[in-house]
Amino acid sequence: MVDKKNILVLFGGKADEHSISCISASGVLNAMDTEKFNPIPVGITKEGQWVLGGEDPRVWSLDAAKKSGKMPEVKPTENSLGVILDPSSEGNGFLTVDVNGMMKSIGHIDAVFPVLHGPYGEDGTVQGLLEMMNVPYVGCGVLASAACMDKHYTKEILREAGIPVAQGFTIDARHEEQTNGVWLLKRVQDEGLEYPLYVKPSRAGSSYGVTRIDRADSNQQQCVALEAAVREASEHDWRILIEQGVNGHEIECAVLAPRSGELPRTSLPGEIVIDAHNTTDFYDFDSKYMDDQASHVEVPAALPEEILKKVQDVAARAFTAVDGAGLSRVDTFVTPEGEVLVNEINTMPGFTPISMYSQAWEATGLSYGDLITELIEGVLAE
Repeated sequence: MVDKKNILVLFGGKADEHSISCISASGVLNAMDTEKFNPIPVGITKEGQWVLGGEDPRVWSLDAAKKSGKMPEVKPTENSLGVILDPSSEGNGFLTVDVNGMMKSIGHIDAVFPVLHGPYGEDGTVQGLLEMMNVPYVGCGVLASAACMDKHYTKEILREAGIPVAQGFTIDARHEEQTNGVWLLKRVQDEGLEYPLYVKPSRAGSSYGVTRIDRADSNQQQCVALEAAVREASEHDWRILIEQGVNGHEIECAVLAPRSGELPRTSLPGEIVIDAHNTTDFYDFDSKYMDDQASHVEVPAALPEEILKKVQDVAARAFTAVDGAGLSRVDTFVTPEGEVLVNEINTMPGFTPISMYSQAWEATGLSYGDLITELIEGVLAE
């Protein structure tokens, strides 16, 4: 009989991407090889409470969310138990606590699969906690998770490694001067940025808080647009990027390195193609998740083979530059001249069966279930 390993699957969390994490976790739980692994789902509420039991996350899906108009959310129920951690007890340090305060071990946890997107999960915080507990976990470590969660620092690291990124600058919305339209417009002009511009929070995902700005008829209109975009982004983060739009294809490449020290493997690069009826300015949240007709995925992307290989090379170099581990999705721009620029690195990308990361590996010859098995076995082998 195979000795099953207990794999704690973390999902939900305090970030804006809470619901997307829930749907990703549903995919992972439904596809995990239960002949090898015993999955233990633990949700984190939007307030940060860890819970075991309650609504079964396996029933969540994007299709159900679209039909109901309601995205999934982790909430305590009558049947759920709170979860607390004892960092000194390593894999035995995951404890349930009932309404009477009675504590009981969940059992020995062999590894954690933190299917968490955004701050308080993908940014090194949970990774640091698991490091303190000496519990193996799937995905990037503390440094890569923190650096890649912050687009500003991602670009600083990549520039230092000689990897091209989009032209732009970063502001601090805590300083009133830097949120003023006149100051912003002057900075745009001084930097020599061309339109369209993209204003985005440095530490957010799923296109939350992102605004596209086209050239306006007057400087006054441009100032108003910049102020409004910065105000929108500041709802998600005080560090804000203002970048020049890149004319080219947005190509995504999945990177995989399940075992410590191994060279990263890259999938066939894919492209999310915005369909003709989509009237949004860019690939926003609804285009990504809620509108089936807004876009479709093409893997491999319809580009020459030498360009696709260049994307794979840049993705592997970027993953190595940030000290990546386990998995990441490297998002790039490919210009008409064939230059490849890195836009961002997602250390825990959307992980549903129809997410780009999963589809890219499927097209490369690695099934969704086998992908999950590789990631888990990789950390168990360390």
